[in-house]
Amino acid sequence: MNAPSHVYAPDDPETALKYAVQRIRGFDRVQVVEGLIEPLSPSWDHERTAARLRQQLTPVLPALGCMAGSGDLDLAGSPNWFVPDLAVVPRELAKGGGALVPDQTLLVVEVTSESNGDTDRIVKRRRYAEYGAPLFLLVDRQQRTCTLSSAPGNLGYTKVDGPHPFGTPLPLPEPFGLELDTSDF
Repeated sequence: MNAPSHVYAPDDPETALKYAVQRIRGFDRVQVVEGLIEPLSPSWDHERTAARLRQQLTPVLPALGCMAGSGDLDLAGSPNWFVPDLAVVPRELAKGGGALVPDQTLLVVEVTSESNGDTDRIVKRRRYAEYGAPLFLLVDRQQRTCTLSSAPGNLGYTKVDGPHPFGTPLPLPEPFGLELDTSDF
């Protein structure tokens, strides 16, 4: 979780792309997925699911010294700049920080939408593993399932728990040590 931040060269195309994306007018949030700029405009139902997850995680966060949010995650050295639906990160890294990198998180959550389900299921799961996010929770609203992936590696996650149908309790391992209620997703 203490990975150094990426230093961009002034003439680096990655620098130019990520700098430009952060300054697109007319959109509150945008991300870059495999070099393509995607504006983010989640539905209220999508936001409700993310809020329900945040509510369940909130009681354990103070003891972990963490916070939950949807801040930027930079996948340095790649044409990717993700904005997860929810990530749990150490408070000291968030204070005064800009983008973090996936291996600085404890958990990354993506909630699928009709427009980006395959991106969350395939691209983001692979990239989060490649960049060391220890836990990746996919809440698939179209398939009505939850899948928890862990043990990241360069070729993806080596442990997968699920997919479980909504309504099935989903245990989150330590350091969380809690069971998610998925019945209201």
